[in-house]
Amino acid sequence: MVAMASDVLLAQDPVAAQPLTVSALNRAVAALLARGFPLVRVVGEVSGFQRAASGHWYFVLKDERAQVRCVMFRRRNALLMQPPRDGAAVEVLAQVALYEPRGDYQLLVESLQPTGAGRLYERFLQLRDRLAAEGLFDAALKRPLPALPRAIGVVTSLQAAALRDVLATLTQRAPYCRIVVYPVPVQGQEAAERIAAMLQVAGRREEVELLLLVRGGGTLEDLWAFNEEIVARAIRACALPVVVGVGHESDYTIADFAADARAPTPTAAAALAAPEQTVLLAALAERAQRLQRAVGQRLSLWQQRVDYAQRMLAAPAAPLLGLSARLQTLALRLQHALTGTVTMAAYRLAGEVARLRGAAPSAARARQSVRAYAGALATAAQRLQQQRGVTLQALVVRLAALDPLAVLARGYAVVTDSRGHVVTDASRLQVGDVLRVRLARGVAAARVEGVQLDGH
Repeated sequence: MVAMASDVLLAQDPVAAQPLTVSALNRAVAALLARGFPLVRVVGEVSGFQRAASGHWYFVLKDERAQVRCVMFRRRNALLMQPPRDGAAVEVLAQVALYEPRGDYQLLVESLQPTGAGRLYERFLQLRDRLAAEGLFDAALKRPLPALPRAIGVVTSLQAAALRDVLATLTQRAPYCRIVVYPVPVQGQEAAERIAAMLQVAGRREEVELLLLVRGGGTLEDLWAFNEEIVARAIRACALPVVVGVGHESDYTIADFAADARAPTPTAAAALAAPEQTVLLAALAERAQRLQRAVGQRLSLWQQRVDYAQRMLAAPAAPLLGLSARLQTLALRLQHALTGTVTMAAYRLAGEVARLRGAAPSAARARQSVRAYAGALATAAQRLQQQRGVTLQALVVRLAALDPLAVLARGYAVVTDSRGHVVTDASRLQVGDVLRVRLARGVAAARVEGVQLDGH
């Protein structure tokens, strides 16, 4: 019968026996534990829970005076609905074992069931519910984060890995942003008071636009400073918006509920605080293109208007051409009318002369009739000429009244603004506006020194 290593260990005289290797010693102790504790039920509080990539669970089971390491393999934990939270009180059925490579005593958990929320977790729930009922977590109290901060404050420990993650993220995403670090302990008895005091100091200095309160992952005890009431109230009383990124995505603290914004990790808090520079540059380039297109369209429209105005200015007398042509027509008609009247009168005179000759009147009567017809002809011609002259004079007056240069010659001027619009209302002007004044001879520039409206 082959003796067990533990039997050999117990039977031999420790002085006379051959020395054991460390491996043999650990193997003998593991065998003793396996025989002495086949299966045990142990109650305690879960702490430091970790899920390995293999699917195994590793955690510590503890009470007020002691703790023991535990492992629950994937084939066992697959039977549970969800993993335990740090701080939860549980009861495990486990095999007492020794992890021989390290000589660590541990429990191989076969089953696990909750026995209560756990002391720390109960404190967490009670404080959360009390502050929520008070309204400290109301959404209406949340302050918006600045869209493009120029300076960001980081409240954390100088030795924290979270600080390195935040600095690396901000340097890569937002090199335009200045970073101010406010060092505080993030774990231990005085951590909560120091964090609250630093939040007050950072808000009072006003050297940044928002604060990041960050810490890496840990057990419920490790993160407990962020579950203290003093920290929650300091976040709400801070003069600056506060983003909290504590632990991992599954970790929630009282500070998360009190924060203006909660991030699942410190790196995510940095990404939430400042927009990425490449995204900003792309948006700026797109807006510049839109602005360039809009300006081009507007310039094209105004260029068309300028071209039209130039064509109009090239022939300022164009509206008068129609009246001038009509005046020439009337003058020709007057001339033709006078010529026709004289001709008809001459014909009538010739007829009378012929009639008189046929009647053989006396020379005295003939001369008298000729004089009478000649006088009548002259009177008719003079009256007709006067009538046509009056009509022609009226047209000349109308033509002169429509001449814009004649209006300017009387002391008037045409005033336009910097865009070429004619100014007709003084209320549209402002002190300092530059005006263009068109006179009868030349153009002058003027600047508005004051505006006075009619009746004021």
